[in-house]
Amino acid sequence: YDHISSGETIGTFQLESRAQIQMGRRIQPRNLNDLAIQIAIVRPGPIVGGAINTYVQRRELLRNNPDYSIPYPHPILEKILGETLGVIVFQDQVLQICHYLAGFSDGEADNLRRAMSRKRSKESIESYWKIFLDGCKSKRISEAVVQKLFQQILAFSGFGFPKSHAVAFSLLAYQSVWLRHYYSTEYYVALFNNQPMGFYSLDALSRDAQRQGVNILLPNINLSQTKCIPENSDLRIGLGLVKNCGIETATMLVAERQKHGPFGSLSEFLQRVPGSLNRKAIENLILVGGFKDFGLTRRELLWQLGLWLGPKDKSVKNKQAQIELQLIEPDSAITFSEFTATEQMVMEYRMLHFSSGFHPLSLLRKKLDSETTFSKHLHKLSNHQSVKVSGIVVARQRPSSAKGYVFISLEDEYGFINVVVTPSLYQKLRHILITEPFLVVCGRLQKSGSVSNVIASDIEKLSVHRIKEVDAEIDESFKYLQDLKRFPPQSKNFS
Repeated sequence: YDHISSGETIGTFQLESRAQIQMGRRIQPRNLNDLAIQIAIVRPGPIVGGAINTYVQRRELLRNNPDYSIPYPHPILEKILGETLGVIVFQDQVLQICHYLAGFSDGEADNLRRAMSRKRSKESIESYWKIFLDGCKSKRISEAVVQKLFQQILAFSGFGFPKSHAVAFSLLAYQSVWLRHYYSTEYYVALFNNQPMGFYSLDALSRDAQRQGVNILLPNINLSQTKCIPENSDLRIGLGLVKNCGIETATMLVAERQKHGPFGSLSEFLQRVPGSLNRKAIENLILVGGFKDFGLTRRELLWQLGLWLGPKDKSVKNKQAQIELQLIEPDSAITFSEFTATEQMVMEYRMLHFSSGFHPLSLLRKKLDSETTFSKHLHKLSNHQSVKVSGIVVARQRPSSAKGYVFISLEDEYGFINVVVTPSLYQKLRHILITEPFLVVCGRLQKSGSVSNVIASDIEKLSVHRIKEVDAEIDESFKYLQDLKRFPPQSKNFS
């Protein structure tokens, strides 16, 4: 529960979205019932019905003052809405209000439940207004209160959870957070092996795993399996994740290794694998570090591969005739330097679509505006303070219930930054927001307890500008950023 309350729920069931992370920090659940409310309240029904802010505010008031009394428009509502502090969160509560407050029969209440689960259910629910009003008036409830209650009921035509569903989800959510905490490596291995799924790309998950103390190890021709595996407390990437390698090729390589032992060199590898093996797969395994244990740099391995296989336009099948002669190639002793850290990162994005080590912005941080604020420092700033932040776009959301607002999750080296984009700014900068993988955001910090959002006033793409007297380091960073934009970190979009 401490993890949920601090927002440490990336990669977990139902609790990993931006909205749920923020809700966990605000609600601070301490039991399964609290967690069920947290899961159920971030749904279109309770959102449109205005339940969230009222529930959170009342929960905070109760934390600070145990004697605080929840205001209920009618004594019957205390029994129905007591567990949710006077707001409607569950479908069950809608039916109980209709039954006990408005005098609906069991049949009418069940028909209303059916109406809430159908398309165009709002029109069906509105037909119950007269029955609801008359029933509430018989209990001397003012029409203003009746209208407010019925509007909340109408909101549930936009989808709300029954309590049984929310409780079942809360148990699975709790178990997933427990596994993530106590069996981090195994949990992230399972996430990696079951993509695509969830709210985050492998790129974001890999960095979150590293923040949890799980090192990400690159594919290794002698250590990796077809899929990802735990290796002590680390996660070893599977051969099947490498571009152009795939599950079938990876399975064949692992089977050969298990049958005849580890590969001792690149030439031995080429002798033992079928001649029909995709040449591009071998090159990509080299580029991503799959053969690094053979004592040669990646450039040297590519050079050796070219000597064995000949020109790229020739079939890989011709390699066997060359290898069987075991001739000494005079150019085989030529040495080449290893890729730089920047080049290795770019190759990882090309071959795996994520990076195992450096955060892409870490190599650019010195070139950015000195006024840029890290995610880890936002909590130290005052509410409404002007800020400038930068990061990788992890997710974009434009929920139908948000009246045109767009929510962007950015990630820098230390964590996530929530950015809120107004409808007018979104229309103005739509192309940048949709296409650019790296953004710089200027705006105003909005804080509510431990939750922070940046309300954007201006957004631009992240770039390292060339200057007339070119600094070699800046020029290298510019090229690196341009290369990475061709194979950008993956993000997810939710309408």
